[in-house]
Amino acid sequence: MGDEKPAEEPKRQDGDSEESTKEVKPADPCDYIRSHLKHIQKAVSLKEHRYITRVLRAIASTRTKLSDKVLRTLLVQYLADSPARQSLLGYLAEEMDDDASSSDTTESTVEVLSEAALKQAMPEIECYLHLLTVIYVIDRKQYDQAVTCSLEVVEKLNSFNRRSLDAIGARCYFYYARAHELSDRMQEIRSTLLARLRTSTLHFDVEGQATVINLLLRNLLHFRLYDQANKLVLKIVFPPSAPNSESARFMFYCGVIKAILLEYTESSNFLLQALQKSPQNTAIGFRQTVNKFSIVVQLLLGHIPDRALFRQKEMKKPLEPYFELTQAVRNGDLKMFTDVVQKFQEKFKADNTCNLITRLRQNVIKAGIRKICLSYSRISMADVAERLRLDSAEDAEFIVAKAIRDGVIEASIDHQNGFMQSKDTLDQYSTTEPQAEFHKRISFCLNLHNQSVKAMRYPEKKDTDKKESAKKEKDSDKKDSEKTTSEKSS
Repeated sequence: MGDEKPAEEPKRQDGDSEESTKEVKPADPCDYIRSHLKHIQKAVSLKEHRYITRVLRAIASTRTKLSDKVLRTLLVQYLADSPARQSLLGYLAEEMDDDASSSDTTESTVEVLSEAALKQAMPEIECYLHLLTVIYVIDRKQYDQAVTCSLEVVEKLNSFNRRSLDAIGARCYFYYARAHELSDRMQEIRSTLLARLRTSTLHFDVEGQATVINLLLRNLLHFRLYDQANKLVLKIVFPPSAPNSESARFMFYCGVIKAILLEYTESSNFLLQALQKSPQNTAIGFRQTVNKFSIVVQLLLGHIPDRALFRQKEMKKPLEPYFELTQAVRNGDLKMFTDVVQKFQEKFKADNTCNLITRLRQNVIKAGIRKICLSYSRISMADVAERLRLDSAEDAEFIVAKAIRDGVIEASIDHQNGFMQSKDTLDQYSTTEPQAEFHKRISFCLNLHNQSVKAMRYPEKKDTDKKESAKKEKDSDKKDSEKTTSEKSS
C-alpha cells in the first residue's frame, strides 16, 4: 500500500525507463507536481489506470510541497482557459510582487505537456489541481472554505462521465466528506454520498464504490445510527477487488457495528482482518484504534489479549488504559475495574469504547466466580459476596446461579444452607472442544491464504507477451550471430 520507491522506477514494464528516471525527484515542487500531471495525461492517452494510481499514492508527499506560490503557478499555467481558475485562485493568499514576477519567468525543468495533450487531459488535470487546492485549504484549517471548494469539485465531477476520473473522483469525495466532518456538518452530505454510491455501482467504479461505502458507514457511526449502518452492510456488496486501505476501513467499521449489536465473535473476526489488511509500518493511528476495539471485544468474549501487544513501542502509551482494564478483568476484581473505568472515563469516551466497556462488568464478575470455583470446593454465599465486593449474599446467589446456567462454572447451589459446591473439573480432551478449536484455527489459516492469493498482483498479459517476444528475438539474433561466426571460421 505504500508508495513505490523511485529507485525501482526503471524496472517498470512501461517502456519509459529513461523518462521515469528523469522524473524521480525534481528539486522544484512545481516540477514535482508537473511530473504527476504528465502521468495523468499518459494514463488518459494510453488508458492505463496504474499511472493515476501512482500519482494518488504520492498524495501524502505531494501535500507537504503545497504552498500558495506553487498552486498559483500551476493554476495559471494549466487552467489558463478554465472558468474554475479564478475560483481556485480565490482560496489562495494574495501573491506578492516578487512571487508574481517569479511565476511569470519560471521555466520547468520537466517537459511541459503539449497543447493538444493538455486539452485532452484537461478534466483529469483540472480535478486533480482542484483536489490539491482542497487539501491545502484543509491543512491551513480553513474548514469553511474547504467545504465550499470541495462542493465545487463534486459538482464538476458530476458533470463528467469519464472512467479515467474514477480514481481521482474517489479521492475528491474522501476530502469532501473530511472537510464537512472537520466543520461539523456531516449531516449535510449523506444524500450526496448515497447518490454517488448508486452512480459508482452502475458505472462499476470499484474504488469509488469502496470509498463511498466507507464514508457512509463513518457518517452513520458518527451519529450512532447502528441499525441503519448494519442494514447498509447487509444490503450492499463491498467490491472484493477494492484497495487494501479501503478494505481495512470497511472491516473495521463492520467490526464496530457487530460489537455494538452484541455479535462479538463476528466483530473479533472483522477487526482481525482489518489489522491484517492495514499497512504494518504506517497508518499507526488506524492500527491503534483497531487494537483498542479488538481488546475490548476479546475481553467481552472472555479472552485475555496477548501481553506482547501492550509492549509494542507505538502501542504502549495509547493502550495503557486498556492494559489496566485487562488486568482488572483478568483478576476478576470488581473494585479495581470500577476504579479504572472512573480514572480513564474521558479517554474511553474519546475512543468511543465507553459503551462496550460498561458491558464488561458481568465479565469481571464471571472471572472472579471462576477463580473462586477453582480455589474452593465449597464456599458460602456470604464469602462469595465479600470476595466479589457485592452488596449482599442474595446478589451473590443470583450471580452464581446465572454463571452456572451460562456454563461459566461447573457447580451446584445449596439454597437451604447457603453455599456453593464445586464439581470435579471435566477433562477437556474428552469433549469436542479441542476439535472445534483446531477447526477454527485451520479455517482461519485457509481464509488468510485465500485472501493473500487474491491480493497478489500479476503483470498484464500484453506486457508479458512483449517480454516473451523480445526474448525470442534476442535468442534468434544470438543464434544467427553464432551461425555466421561458425561459417566464417570454416
